[in-house]
Amino acid sequence: MTDYARPLLLGYARRDLYLSDRHIDDLKCEFEAFAKLEGFAMGSVYLEDPDTAPATFEALVASVNRCQITAVVLPSLRHLALVGKPAAVQVQFERVTGARIVLHKVAP
Repeated sequence: MTDYARPLLLGYARRDLYLSDRHIDDLKCEFEAFAKLEGFAMGSVYLEDPDTAPATFEALVASVNRCQITAVVLPSLRHLALVGKPAAVQVQFERVTGARIVLHKVAP
């Protein structure tokens, strides 16, 4: 259940960097706990598949713009590597959307 009193936080990660669906479930739980700790309500976690990249990233950008999201959480910048050079993608994303990328390292 989404808490509409808190700003919404979205997540983004590469599916291929996780060994199983259990690891992805753990990632989502970690993001949920991080969101709560930081005063956000956790929304969707966008999982990029290398075979269709950058489609999921583009959907994330559209959601950020449509819903006026202020922050997106990633486990690390390397999750942006399917889109381009991670540091450059971060700068471009933040410039275009006005949202910031926050990193929350999740144990494998």
